[in-house]
Amino acid sequence: METDSSRRKFLVAGLSLPIAAVANTPAAQAPAARVSGAASPAAAGPRYRTLGKTGLKVSTVGYGCMITSDSSVIHRAVDLGITYFDTARGYQKGNNERMVGAALKGSRDKIVLSSKSEAKTAPDAIAELDTSLKELGTDYLDIWYMHSRDTVANIPDELVTVWENAKQQGKIRHIGISTHKPNDIVDRVLAVGKFEVLLSTYSFAIGAANDPAYQKLTDAGIGLVAMKVMAPAARARKPDGPLAALKWVLRDARFTAAIPSMTDMDQLEMNVRAMTEPFNEADQKLLARVNEDIRPNYCRMCQQCSGQCPKGVPVPETIRYLAYADFYGQFALGREHFLALPAETRAVRCRDCASCQVRCPNGVHVAERLMRAQELFT
Repeated sequence: METDSSRRKFLVAGLSLPIAAVANTPAAQAPAARVSGAASPAAAGPRYRTLGKTGLKVSTVGYGCMITSDSSVIHRAVDLGITYFDTARGYQKGNNERMVGAALKGSRDKIVLSSKSEAKTAPDAIAELDTSLKELGTDYLDIWYMHSRDTVANIPDELVTVWENAKQQGKIRHIGISTHKPNDIVDRVLAVGKFEVLLSTYSFAIGAANDPAYQKLTDAGIGLVAMKVMAPAARARKPDGPLAALKWVLRDARFTAAIPSMTDMDQLEMNVRAMTEPFNEADQKLLARVNEDIRPNYCRMCQQCSGQCPKGVPVPETIRYLAYADFYGQFALGREHFLALPAETRAVRCRDCASCQVRCPNGVHVAERLMRAQELFT
């Protein structure tokens, strides 16, 4: 039986593996995007990288605007040198784009602006883009993401054509796609040949699970942006955990930028600080402890439980929605996603099963998490 001590040693070692895997890539050898766990002199301010083949130069810490409601924090981010701002048509039921547009008024020529659409049909996507441009107060988006595409079926030719046409019309500069399952869609992304940026979940807790996809995308010159980079550490009772988690992502040269959410000045200042400090041994040990703390509750998105529930519960998705409440403090967001599941799926109650057939290789207590989601969101 594995001891607590041996598990902790494994976790400490595992935190280094993804970085070792990219240490010899061309991107990692570039001076401006060095991957290293060793201490180095702190930079004077924000750092910048070029996003794949787009030519866009962005701050390595961008601004994920999803849960922001204070425009003064966005103003201050511009002043501090953050140049990449990300929103979506659906954030805050459409209100987020309007707030972001107002906050960035007068700064459009200084920043890279992206938004996203979850539209499933061409007419809906076209309408959403026009609405996004209007609400953001801009003539174009630097990146428009085909949002939350976790299956090949959700990347139909019909929608690819919409994104191509938008670029030809000058409404967008670059075509992006976001996903929680890069390994499942990477071949489709490469086959389409039109996507220039991919936004994906990446954190110390997920580690190397999606490395096969990231390597293919990097080799193809597609820019990578990391999301959900700090959630695993945000509520793990370790105050320096979020800073260490962000620094862990920033040292990976495959990713041009990370876009953590920010709601106040303290978070903003901490995230800017992450660009000026090296990831060190103390950070690594701290994240190993956090990794152990969250092990029963945080999904590592390895997808090995997909399709395992005989009653059809989408296990990784449901646990991810619960994470919005438990790790982000965003109950409404988690419930919104849960209520979008089919009615027959929402009606399932895991308490009715004598035992759960789903086993998580990473130690998540699947049945407990599913029952909590069902009780919390219904």
